[in-house]
Order: sequence, then C-alpha cells, then structure tokens
Amino acid sequence: MAAFSEHVDPIVDSHPLINSIPAELVPSFDPVYLEYYNKYNAGRLATHQVPIEAFRTNPAKYAIAYGRARVSADGLAITDRKCPVKGGEITVRTFKRDSSAETRLQPKPAYVNFHGGGWVFGGLETDFDFCKRLVHNLDCVAFDVDYRLAPEYPYPTPVEDCIAAFRWIRETLRDEFNIDLSRIAVGGCSAGGHLSAVIAHVCRNESIPLALQVLAVPVVDLHVFTPEGELRPDSPYASYRDLAYTQPLPLERMSWFHKAFLGNPRPAELDNDWKVSPILAPDFKNLAPALVLIAGMDPLRDEGEAYAAKMREAGCQVDMIRFEGAPHTFMQLDGILESGKKYNETVVAALQKTFGL
Repeated sequence: MAAFSEHVDPIVDSHPLINSIPAELVPSFDPVYLEYYNKYNAGRLATHQVPIEAFRTNPAKYAIAYGRARVSADGLAITDRKCPVKGGEITVRTFKRDSSAETRLQPKPAYVNFHGGGWVFGGLETDFDFCKRLVHNLDCVAFDVDYRLAPEYPYPTPVEDCIAAFRWIRETLRDEFNIDLSRIAVGGCSAGGHLSAVIAHVCRNESIPLALQVLAVPVVDLHVFTPEGELRPDSPYASYRDLAYTQPLPLERMSWFHKAFLGNPRPAELDNDWKVSPILAPDFKNLAPALVLIAGMDPLRDEGEAYAAKMREAGCQVDMIRFEGAPHTFMQLDGILESGKKYNETVVAALQKTFGL
C-alpha cells in the first residue's frame, strides 16, 4: 500500500476575478481609476448580475459607491414635488437658492436633469450633488426627474415620463420658480443623455425653446443590438468591439440594459423608433446647441461621437470633448478623477455661457 504523503502542492489559480479589467485594456485607463476599481469593484457582482427583485429590496447591499465629491446644501432650498404622468405620478426634485441667498430678482435660467443607470438603476441620489453644484455656481434653478424604471416600467414609460415632466416644469412651475423659458437646458449621463437627446428633438419639433442639451456618454443607438440583444455583426462602432470587456460598462451590461428596457425580444414596432435610438431621427436640423462629453474607455464612445457629427453636419452648434482614459462613469468620480473634476468645470462653464451669466 502506498504511503500517504502530507505534502500537497499548492494550487495556483490564474483565473481573473469576476468583472476584472482585461490586461490588454489596463494601459489605456486612468491609473487612479484602476486603483479604485481594483480595490472596490473587481471580484464583486455588478448590479445587473443580481436578480432585480433582490436589488430593489435592498439596493444598498449591492451598490458600490465611492469617489463622489460631496456638495453642501447650505443656502439651498431643496424640495420634492409630485408630477402627474400617464398612469400615476413621479417625483421631481427642485433646487434653488433659498430666499436669504437670492442675488437676482429677474427670471432665472433652469437646468432639467435626467439621471443615468440604463433606464433600470439610479434615482434622485445619482446626481444630487451635481444639481446642488449647478445652483451654487450659477444661481439657476435645477430640476431632477425621478422617472419610472424598467423592467417594471419598460419603454416607452421612462421616455414619456421625462417628456411629461419637462412640460410640467415649464407649464406648472414657471411662476413659482420664476423660470426664464428661453433659458432652459436639459442634460444627463448615459441613459440620461439618451432622454435629453429625445427631449431636444421634441423641443425642435414643437418649437419649444431649448438653450442647451448636455449629452454625457449618451446612449443614442440601441439598434446596434439585434432584437434579442446581441451586438449586430455589422455594428459601425469599433468601440463596442474593442471595449467589449471594459468596465464598468462592458458589452454584457449594455445588452442586459437593452433587454430590460425594450423587452426580449425587442418588439418589431420599435425597429425604426427614433425615441429608442435618437440617431435614427429623420431630421437633425435646428436642434438646440449641444455639449457632448465622451469617455475614452466607454463602448458608447463611437456612437456618441457619431451623433455629435450628425448634428454638426445638419448645421447645429456642437462642442464635443473626449476624456481619454476615462471610464463610462467618470463624472460620478469627481472626488478622485481629474476627468470628473474637468467634467464639472466644463458643464458649469457651458451653462454659464449659454445662460449669459
């Protein structure tokens, strides 16, 4: 009988952690982001990898939050209002300087914010500090729209909620907040960029004044996916292939968002719907001036740049900036990333110029 040996050779596990950044992409990322991502994200499930029922029950258990620059609410009046929408109501959070901090009595410019999160995640907490920052810096009024989320409320509900909220703000809150209707801007990141782009087309179509559209890492072409949510082999955007395994928005996550937002399979009646993919809109002339902000390590990079180019070709005023090395969520990491800080500076400066401040 062979003698039993107590010596066991160690097992060397060379498998990468789940949701780790591939080695070939590492040199292209901002090293500060890599440090934080590897410390807090790599090896943990992303929110789309958790059953949605579990996430809705306890989002704090699964959300990973760091890197945000906090902004004081001192001197601000922040309230939540109920906005009627089809089939119910949603919350619109309002931000303004309080009465003791007022510096101008004439009508004020306004910024309407639509948060990101793939039409599935996010809420009033997402851009809370950003909205406070705008009011502190610009003495404008800010409104943050808490639209209903997929998959419980799939397309077109999030889009319809945002259009309804935009109209409600103009029509119902104009006098209370002393809004200058000629100086209203909209903006958002990712899914919020998509919603802002849709609003810009609606405004142009209905001759509603819109001063600026801020489109940060916008989703503007969901038809890059098949109805089943697979990347089309004829996709015109190299960034979807080259950055398929990037973080924190890999191709897998975008595919999941497509299915949650539009259904699986995507209904045939949506095949040419420009409110799903604003890049399919039939007319790009006379859209509001646009500020388009792109992340270099984002699979949405190329479609955002294509959308900016299409607006330019139609004669629209477009300023576009690509933040090299930045992840999709760089604007939410303004406490640690230079690109996040630059994002704040850029948007504030653009709004200051647009509003004539």
